[in-house]
Amino acid sequence: MLVDDHPIVRERLAELINQQADLTVCCDCDDAVKCWELLDQYRPNLAIVDLSLKTTPGLELIKDLHHRSPTVRVLVLTMHDEALFAERALRAGAHGYVTKQEATPVILKAIRRVLAGELYVGDQLAQQLVGAFINGPTGAGDASILSQLTDRELEVFQLLSQGRATSQIAELLKVSIKTVESHESRLKEKCRVTTLDELRRYAVAVLQHR
Repeated sequence: MLVDDHPIVRERLAELINQQADLTVCCDCDDAVKCWELLDQYRPNLAIVDLSLKTTPGLELIKDLHHRSPTVRVLVLTMHDEALFAERALRAGAHGYVTKQEATPVILKAIRRVLAGELYVGDQLAQQLVGAFINGPTGAGDASILSQLTDRELEVFQLLSQGRATSQIAELLKVSIKTVESHESRLKEKCRVTTLDELRRYAVAVLQHR
């Protein structure tokens, strides 16, 4: 099952996968609501999920998938930098993480590894995770700041980078506007900015331009 809010990405990925003798795309969708319908209908072995979705943050969807269908393997395929998001995705319940910049053979390798019951991350990230386990986190700059954010704060940060208003974020996350404003206040502190506009610009610089 493919979950991505860009139709052309789903079409190209489905074409790529369906060319493989051992792989088939059974269904695809662009949001969480349709995801649950298709999950019950088709019962896929693997869900390939983007982190940037229009109606539900990807990390939230991964957590829900892990809770509602623990036998379904989850591979994240996204534009987002693995140094910033991969560890969170794995903690949320994903079994692999690969970026859309990777070559076709790497994406197919990730799919097969995850379907085989293994975890998949790139070599650079694997070394980083091992180093963090042995020595503790040593990040700097943007990655260091983002590592201080909770998953919910990161979701708000991500939605701000997409130009969402506070009221829209509240609706998407199914929380009150006051709750979102509280998250935005903490984000401004952690990102060392003073206004919401500055926070939005910083979110765009960190997440959209990497």
